Amino acid sequence: MTTPLLLTPVEARVLATLMEKARTVPDSYPLTLNSLLLGCNQKTSREPLMELSESEVSSAVDSLREAGLVHETSGGRAVKFTHNAQRGIGVPEQSAVLLGLLMLRGPQTAAELRLNAERWYRFADTSSVEAFLDELQERSEEKGGPLVIKLDRAPGAREQRWAHLLCGPVDASAALGSRSGAVTGPANVELQARVTQLEAEVADLRATVLKLCAELGMSPPGQE
Repeated sequence: MTTPLLLTPVEARVLATLMEKARTVPDSYPLTLNSLLLGCNQKTSREPLMELSESEVSSAVDSLREAGLVHETSGGRAVKFTHNAQRGIGVPEQSAVLLGLLMLRGPQTAAELRLNAERWYRFADTSSVEAFLDELQERSEEKGGPLVIKLDRAPGAREQRWAHLLCGPVDASAALGSRSGAVTGPANVELQARVTQLEAEVADLRATVLKLCAELGMSPPGQE
């Protein structure tokens, strides 16, 4: 029987950030420790927001390397890191994408996951997202047990949200309260789509700035 994977919240944020950047800004991937720190602490597409220190991220990277979920790459003037999440966790690509989004953004409905996954992987429809979530929830004990859980429907919500179990059991009441004031309905979908587009543009600009600074031997803005 496979031992269940158990990450700390910091390890989950570090791993998911590497997963995100590998797909959304491939030209800036693998990531240096500084780029990884900035990605972990960014104020968009993150739930909850974190203010991690360089030592916390470095320690998490070391733990993830020991678990075979992160690899260090050589070459260039700085050490860089890549993830090995899909193979390390033992899930198909689509499931890895969903786990990465849940680790980064907290509990989400299947429809929200499909929307937020647009730059990671294009799911055909919401039912295909639900099918992979069901597989993750029904994962056998021989493979390490379930990796997600379907939460109770929040008051006023039309759909149930899903949460990952990579950091252990989920406090359903805390997850319920984390977005109890969220707007629902078509307006929210349109707003989320716009926010997602703006977040993608900001991420691309940030990655371009970091790459240019690295090529010119300059410190990134705010890091002098």
